Amino acid sequence: MAVLGQGAAHGACTLLHALGAGYGSSLGLELSTKVRLRDDEPNNMPEDPSNLLEHTVAVWEDAGLTRPARYLFWQVRSDVPTGVGLKSSAALSVAAIRALMQATEVELQDSDIVDLASRAQLTAGVSLTGSVDDSWAALTPGWKVVDPNIPAGQGVLLEGEFPVPDEWVVIIALRGDRELLPVPERFALASEQFQAAVNAIEQEDLLLAMTLNGRAVATALADGPGRRLANDMMVWGARAAGISGSGPAIVSFIPSINPTTVRRIEVTFEQRGIEFIETRVWSG
Repeated sequence: MAVLGQGAAHGACTLLHALGAGYGSSLGLELSTKVRLRDDEPNNMPEDPSNLLEHTVAVWEDAGLTRPARYLFWQVRSDVPTGVGLKSSAALSVAAIRALMQATEVELQDSDIVDLASRAQLTAGVSLTGSVDDSWAALTPGWKVVDPNIPAGQGVLLEGEFPVPDEWVVIIALRGDRELLPVPERFALASEQFQAAVNAIEQEDLLLAMTLNGRAVATALADGPGRRLANDMMVWGARAAGISGSGPAIVSFIPSINPTTVRRIEVTFEQRGIEFIETRVWSG
């Protein structure tokens, strides 16, 4: 066996849903995806139902970049849940591009990595917008507001660091598999709600933006249970809570100085049979 290259990237949560707001913004979390690129078949092939890895190699070659070997195989280790709105596809494609870079000794700008990852997700059919903001969050810490309709190097409109990441615990309610799929027309009906989230992020109130965006997504998806659970989490002590991506995951932020509140929310989830993850903001 020869390991040709390795790469890593992070999962993230949504601050602005690009389909509804017109602009996208995501925040990286301490959830990681690591890949190895090999020239022989591993014992356990990764689950990749959308063939995203294959599409990533294809866009790499379409960009005129060298394929490191005739036959390519992947190993994947990830703690980013798939298909729940926590940017697993962006993390996988970014990590794969980094492995291809190492295998071929090619240096790319971050914006080039984001463009390739976005193209791979579009061609694989795992994103309606290209998930440019998700790929940025998978690649770099902090937050960016991006225009998904122009190249990544020109599309960053606002950016910054998340203030004092160590002061927050992030609890994510997973709620099972995705059942509600995004319909662009329904997202347009919630445009005023999404605009309120845009206004909040322009003021760099990231937690308010996440909460308002999550409520707008709940409206667009007709996800009443998600809206109620996010509201409940805030009643239980979270400072912010909202649906991430197109769900079903709900992300909440709790001050780390309140471990009793953290435990109360987690015990409530356990009693209700809701699977959850405790993590932190990725600060690099």
